[in-house]
Amino acid sequence: MKAAMVVGGGIAGLATAIGLRRVGWQVTVLERAAVLDDAGAGISVQANGMRALDVLGVGDAVRAVGAAQGAGGIRVPAGAWLSHLDAEAGARVLGSPVYSFLRADLHRALRSALPDGCLVTGVTVHHVVRKADAAEVCFSLAGSGDTSQTVDLVVAADGVHSRVRAQLFPDHPGAVYAGTTVVRGVTSVPVRTEVDIDQTWGHGAEFGSTRLPGGRVEWHSAANAGEGVRHGDPLAEVARRHGGWHAPIPALLDATEPGAVLQHDVYELRTPLPAYVADRVVLVGDAAHAMTPHLGQGASQALEDAVCLAAYLDSEPTIDAALVRYDRERRPRTQAVVGAARRTGRIGQQLQGRLAVALRNAGIRLTPSSAAVKAMVKYALWEPPTLG
Repeated sequence: MKAAMVVGGGIAGLATAIGLRRVGWQVTVLERAAVLDDAGAGISVQANGMRALDVLGVGDAVRAVGAAQGAGGIRVPAGAWLSHLDAEAGARVLGSPVYSFLRADLHRALRSALPDGCLVTGVTVHHVVRKADAAEVCFSLAGSGDTSQTVDLVVAADGVHSRVRAQLFPDHPGAVYAGTTVVRGVTSVPVRTEVDIDQTWGHGAEFGSTRLPGGRVEWHSAANAGEGVRHGDPLAEVARRHGGWHAPIPALLDATEPGAVLQHDVYELRTPLPAYVADRVVLVGDAAHAMTPHLGQGASQALEDAVCLAAYLDSEPTIDAALVRYDRERRPRTQAVVGAARRTGRIGQQLQGRLAVALRNAGIRLTPSSAAVKAMVKYALWEPPTLG
């Protein structure tokens, strides 16, 4: 039986492990965190990601912990609508609505598809040694010494600041700050909202909210800021930033516990990688194509990676042929999404000049709904390969 080691136990790593096991591989997932506290607020998965989850055999289990999203749109801070999202039209084209989850629930649903012992926590991966027809992972467990293991394939799913990627491509500049910092929270109680997905664009700032199962609401506040800027009370800063913005924004902030608020800076791989494969090491998810959140495609592209890698390893005559195909097919698509997400941010949340914002808003108001639906489905329209 072929063996793989997956570095990173997030969405990309867990999904890849599920896919590899479905095609007969022995898989071990190495996760750095000693305790799986599932930090994070909410996350959305678009139709292409949901289709990938179906191919992996976990779609129904994941839907059971998520909420299908319906109506939505874009507003200005005073509350007037710039555009309405025809979610039903998009779902008809794509075959699935967008689903939103508490990140913790999505992670647990993916972990439940793996057997006990497959995921090992508290592991520090020191380096990966590339060998002929194999790769060696050197790592240490919490409270023990260094050890190593040689496997047929190593999957680097260790995120935007991937240490494995840095080892494979030492001359690459790595992830760079995208100019945006994001504060996220989830209401502790249900809050009534007018639509399921609500996005408001101001000058260099955005407030968005998404309905979660049970009526609770995930929200985020994104703003142009210097890298590493932090506030002693992020929730109070968000309230100050969006003071006077339309309902239900004040109610969402009032219903959020200060200790449950998270802040992180946004990073992206602005310089495309020359390859996603180096011998028997392959990159997936943010390790390969970290992108800004402005298209909401980060998780869905990672799920596509997982399905494609497993399918090609199952259908191609050799591991090396499968990896060549993975790199050839995944790199152009994902790097195009990275660029599109960056451009969307520049005309959306990051735009701050008064005249530029006015022109953007006028353009959105004049855009036909059919054109908006076409733009919405462009990257979510994806046909997965068969698996198993």
